[in-house]
This record gives sequence, C-alpha cells and structure tokens, in this order.
Amino acid sequence: MKWKESDFSKGISGIKAVLIYGPDSGQVDELCDKSVELLNIEKDNIFAVDSNELDAKQDALFAEACTPSMFGGRKMVIISNAGDSDAKIIRDLIEHSALDAMVVISAGDLRSGGGLRTLFENGSDVAAIACYTDDARTLETLIRNELFNNAGIKQISPDAMSYMITHLGGDRGITRGFLTKIALYVDDKKTIDLDDVEKCLPDTGASNVDDFLYSLTAGHIQSTMLALDRLLYDNFEPNMLIRMLDRHFKTLLTAVVDGQLPRLFWKVTDKFNTAMKIWTANEIDSVLVRLNELEAQMRTTGMPVETLLRDFSLKLVLKTYKMSVKRRN
Repeated sequence: MKWKESDFSKGISGIKAVLIYGPDSGQVDELCDKSVELLNIEKDNIFAVDSNELDAKQDALFAEACTPSMFGGRKMVIISNAGDSDAKIIRDLIEHSALDAMVVISAGDLRSGGGLRTLFENGSDVAAIACYTDDARTLETLIRNELFNNAGIKQISPDAMSYMITHLGGDRGITRGFLTKIALYVDDKKTIDLDDVEKCLPDTGASNVDDFLYSLTAGHIQSTMLALDRLLYDNFEPNMLIRMLDRHFKTLLTAVVDGQLPRLFWKVTDKFNTAMKIWTANEIDSVLVRLNELEAQMRTTGMPVETLLRDFSLKLVLKTYKMSVKRRN
C-alpha cells in the first residue's frame, strides 16, 4: 500500500511491515521513532541492524523476528539504510510463516519500480511511506501547527514566517528542533517577529544558505562559491545542501511556470527575479534530475562528498552565468 503521512498513525497497527523512505532523513527517523511509540514497543524488544550488516547478521535477524519475546509484548526489527539490493532478504523476512515481529525498514531516496518500493507498495498487509522535503505549503502548515497549536504562540509576523519558510524544510528533524528553540525563546511574549527568528537561526548558516541558493540560480559565481566555502567550513552537511537545492529549484520551477513570485524574504527577491528570467522549465527539470543523480553518487561512489558538491556547484553557476549573458543578448 502507498501511504501518506496522515495514514501512518491510524494504520500502523494493522500491518506487519512498513517501508519509510525518502530524502528527508529527519522525517524518516521521526516516523521510525513514532512507530515504536504507537505500537508500545519496549526497548528490550527492538532488534536493529544496518543494511550493510544484513549478510553477517541474517540468522540473528530471522531468529529475533520469528520467536516470541522473552520479556512479553510485541517485538520490532528495524533495518536501516536499506536499498533495492536488500529486497530479497526483506521479502523472505516479511513473508516468513513464523514472523512474530513488526518490521520497519528505513531508506533514503528509492527509485520508482525498484525492488523495495514494489514490494511494499503492492502488498496488502505492508505499506510504504515517502518522506520528501517539505515545500512551502507543507512547511507553513507544520510551523503553524507546532507553534500555534502545540507551543501556544499567538502571532507570527509575515516577515518572520517568510524567513522561516525560506530557511527551513530540508530536514524535518532540524525544522522541529528550531521550532522548539524559538518557542522557548519567545515564551514570555508568545509572539514571533523577524528579529526573533534571525537570533534563533544563526547556527543553520541562514545568510550563507541564502547567498548560496539565490546567487547560484542568478549566476553570481563569486558569491555562490564563497557562500559554499563558508557553509562547508561551518560543517554544513553536503547532503542537506543538495536537498535545499532541490527544494529551491522546485520553487523556481513553480514560479517560472506560473509566472508569479512565491512569498520571499525581501533580501532575496531581486536575485529570484533574475533567476526567473534566466531559467526555463526544461532547464530546471534537467537540474532536478542531476540533483537526484548527485545524491545517489554521494551515497554510492565513495568519492568525497564536498568535492562532488563543489564541482557540481561551480559547473552549475558557470552554466547559469552563461545563460544569463545569452538571455541579455
């Protein structure tokens, strides 16, 4: 079965296995933790294994999954970082006649039609749920729910909301961590303005992220590479930057197709307007495909991820600059 996030809480108790996958690793981890909570799984009843240990620990995995708990209660086995190459072992596990445990599989981005997605999307007693990075709409809903409903915040200024939407969304875990932090910061006044957000967000490299994303799509070579240098120096995760680039280009694609600006922080509006004049929908689609390939390279080739990101960024901003010159002539 294919699930949305809204299906998870009400459906998890009625299946024997779930695949949680996608580029938002924070949301993948969040749903894995939530499955333990919803099913009331005790710590002693959890057997966790990484996919690269499956061959070595296959016997132990099946033994744990197919025998009752010594401590009482339901068991759970969790296989992390799974890929399509693991589909046969996982199929054998969830179809085993003696299976006595809930099976949770976590994975990164998986291709449509691959072994794992096919196994879980087509089964009647298993489910697959995709965890894609939040777009502006889902991110605003998350922010409002967490701050208004759960933290008791009374008001968020438009500039503050725009700034949060611009700088969050690449990873659900980071987003929730920030929302918890800012709710505590403004607890005395229960309102959030731009100054509050800027003070609570410096550790995410917000201004450097802006410079990197918006300078790149506007063809500003020096600003792009300087911002990237600063982000990597501050130990910003390359995978996270790839996900932010993906979301940024999807936002740009929507604007190019619709001809309308999204809600933006005022400091980046000019660069975004410039990008809309440079990029076509087909060119953006090509970049989105390349971003997916780049993320796969980072996981599988063993090449230094910083090197891959620097090479990709330099080539792309040079291409953008050339396109901008061509558009002007």
